Amino acid sequence: MTITTGWTFITNHGLVLSYIFHNSRSTAREIANYIGVTERTTHKIISDLEQEGYIERRKAGRRNVYRVDPTLPLRHHTKQDVMVEDVLEALTAKDTPRSDAARMLEPRSA
Repeated sequence: MTITTGWTFITNHGLVLSYIFHNSRSTAREIANYIGVTERTTHKIISDLEQEGYIERRKAGRRNVYRVDPTLPLRHHTKQDVMVEDVLEALTAKDTPRSDAARMLEPRSA
């Protein structure tokens, strides 16, 4: 039995980042539907994450393709020794296919 009490451990920013990490070609609508927020909120979160360097966005035809930078630290001043990669790994179900995720962790070619 699941009881919802109005709060969660992971923020919407963290959920969007995790979703993008595993689904780099998803649309904002797909992300919003999965997370349970509005598409407008999702666009704002994507913009925040992009502005701070946590994701890169590039065009592939009419779609956006995202890349997560897992080497950045968490933003809270008490958790800056924890890297995004650590959180993403913790949020990845053991039975989740990691094709996109594994690709995202590979070093970038120059």
